[in-house]
Amino acid sequence: MHHRWLLLVACFWVLFMLMVASKLITLTMKDPEGYGNKQGPLTVLPETEKTAVTETTKLQIESQPTTKSLKDKSFAVLLHKERTELLRNVCGNGSLRNLSHTGLSKFVLDRIFVSDKHRILFCQTPKVGNTQWKKVLIVLNGAFSSIEKIPENVVHDHEKNGLPRLSSFSAQDVHERLNSYFKFFIVRDPFERLISAFKDKFVHNPRFEPWYKHDIAPAIIRKYRKDRRESRGGLQFQDFVRYLGDPNHRFLDLQFGDHIIHWITYVELCAPCEINYNVIGHHETLEDDAPYILREAGIDHLVSYPTIPPGITKYNKSKVENYFSKVSKRDIRRLYTRFEGDFKLFGYKDPTFLF
Repeated sequence: MHHRWLLLVACFWVLFMLMVASKLITLTMKDPEGYGNKQGPLTVLPETEKTAVTETTKLQIESQPTTKSLKDKSFAVLLHKERTELLRNVCGNGSLRNLSHTGLSKFVLDRIFVSDKHRILFCQTPKVGNTQWKKVLIVLNGAFSSIEKIPENVVHDHEKNGLPRLSSFSAQDVHERLNSYFKFFIVRDPFERLISAFKDKFVHNPRFEPWYKHDIAPAIIRKYRKDRRESRGGLQFQDFVRYLGDPNHRFLDLQFGDHIIHWITYVELCAPCEINYNVIGHHETLEDDAPYILREAGIDHLVSYPTIPPGITKYNKSKVENYFSKVSKRDIRRLYTRFEGDFKLFGYKDPTFLF
């Protein structure tokens, strides 16, 4: 009888130890944050990321990215895919063809800067942080060793900055580069960009660009100032809008030459429906888009985009409302008619709050 009790106690002891061991194993399998048993939403990765994760299984402990970084990369890929798909859809919309298509003229090819060393084409769209991107390319092309060493007066001096334009190549070389190089450009809310151009060229007016104030502004005033007796105070934003929204604006454009690059449409500058760009960055999300562009171009280990001051890229609706408050609804609608293609192609909301 005594032996039976001992055997029974021994069986209970073995069962108890097995339960403890099972509990310890379960606890060990939980993640450090204590969420091991929770089944969260699955992150669907693009095929390229799935391959990368599979190939680095042996290095999981050292190099496996966190869930947050995986989600960020996946989101960036999907976001830029949506942008390019939107662009293609609008380009294929026959009703917007006159607003979305342009020829591959020398004027367009003049806007595209080339880095043969790194197989990159960058289309210049002024008033969206292009000076900084030109600095990046200048360093990549070897003219200067770092962005900090580039003198400001050299950035836009195309005889000294080492940035060839696509228009300087033969037709065959242009074709080959357009078909094989990484291509990108940056956009911004179209109306806010016009405000930036107006302020920079006609209000602040840098001393080294006097022609905007002394030649271009008077020509716009003579043609578009409603009250010709009001000639003091320089160009007003209302005059500027009337000029840009005039269906016959090309008469003055021809007089102004290449200076119009600061306010004409992205379509006229970069021909986005004719050139298959890899990435279209947005000024409003430049903090995320700049690193993404550098990674996609394969140059993120060579150069960094200059530090962006906090808040400088954020869309300012109040500023837009303030500038357009003195512009007639008719003139705003005419301006929108010209820039509608830019709004549609790049996913910007129509400025109906101004109409």
